[in-house]
Amino acid sequence: MAFIDYYKILGLDKNATEKDIKAAYRKLARQYHPDLNPNDPEANKKFQQINEANEVLSDPEKRKKYDKYGENWQHGEEYEKYAQQQRSHGNPYSGFGQGHTQGFESYEDFGGGDFSDFFEQMFGGRGARSGGGGRQAKYRGQDYNAELHLSLKDVSETHKQTLTVNGKNIRITIPAGVENGQTIKIAGHGGPGVNGGPAGDLYIAFAVANDPNFRRDGANLYTTVKLDLYTAVLGGDATIDTLTGKVKIKVQPETQNNTTIRLKGKGLPVYKQEGHSGDLFVTYDVQLPKNLTEKQRELFTKLAESEKQKA
Repeated sequence: MAFIDYYKILGLDKNATEKDIKAAYRKLARQYHPDLNPNDPEANKKFQQINEANEVLSDPEKRKKYDKYGENWQHGEEYEKYAQQQRSHGNPYSGFGQGHTQGFESYEDFGGGDFSDFFEQMFGGRGARSGGGGRQAKYRGQDYNAELHLSLKDVSETHKQTLTVNGKNIRITIPAGVENGQTIKIAGHGGPGVNGGPAGDLYIAFAVANDPNFRRDGANLYTTVKLDLYTAVLGGDATIDTLTGKVKIKVQPETQNNTTIRLKGKGLPVYKQEGHSGDLFVTYDVQLPKNLTEKQRELFTKLAESEKQKA
């Protein structure tokens, strides 16, 4: 397999921060997502490379190994252990080159000695290369990362959704109440294994968009509702929008501006706690009347005079 420069794939240099990596991945993943490029095989290939690059560079430990061992980062430490073992037994083998410009040397350079079971299991041994029946290692496939964009309405109830990952349709259940940035794992839907090894996993990160009408804090929601002056003063009914529909509530007489009430259980479901939901907090924005008629002005004037007399 040709060497893939993960930094180049994401358009970054080796000094990129975690924030740089995350931003680059999100931008490119949206650009090359298979759902947006259904008839472009090159875009699908690029999307897989982007996921692979992010899987390695977003993990500090994997990134450290990649920076040290280059394309052989997954097996570099095992290789060095073997080389050290050989040197301790007098084998002049010089070791493993670091960085992206060097990789494993040919096994013919080891001096023709027998390979340990461990080395043959890891790299296949002489027999594996020559077709002589040597054992080949089984490697787990690469994990994939994807981002799924949801609205606040989407997370108000558990539902199923079909995703296209690496050319395959995967139907997943999205639990109600998932948080922005939360990640779930779909086992076995990552890259294929090598030599019969198990497939990798698919990690899906949820990106929950802000809602123009509701502010979220965990499972609780906050909203502001306009209330006319007459209802605020005299009391009455008001209709409130929630994520699951409209509800009618009673407004108490002499309700002041910026008064906040709580509608119990009208927030978002609590993640993985069936039957439990947050609350909806409603703040009243009392509206002053405009374009008063002469009769209305007269009534307000009398009301003002009455208040002065009370004082």
